[in-house]
Amino acid sequence: MYVKDQEEAKEFWINKAGFVLKVEQPMGPDFSWIEVGPSEDEFTTLVLYAKEAMEQHEPSKVSHPSILFSTTDIDASYKKMKENGVEVGEMLRMPFGTMFSFNDQDGNEYLLREDK
Repeated sequence: MYVKDQEEAKEFWINKAGFVLKVEQPMGPDFSWIEVGPSEDEFTTLVLYAKEAMEQHEPSKVSHPSILFSTTDIDASYKKMKENGVEVGEMLRMPFGTMFSFNDQDGNEYLLREDK
């Protein structure tokens, strides 16, 4: 994921979305390789890559990804994100599933759905 400020993005994903820091290593003097994930036990990670670094290297590659997360307790996740100050959308209870959207610190939109 391309982010404007890596430290701000790391703070959002760890302190607001409830993820854990998996890896953080310097990538030269100005940027780091930062990976966060849902838990220590989960393999899935997001790389919080400096948008500025990619724009300098290959501007045509910068785009906003479409990412969908899942949880087994949508109501608890919604409540926790709201309490943490995350911008969340309306809870959508559809015949095929329950979900809501949320935005990160840069305004990128994601979807969280409930898996049962």
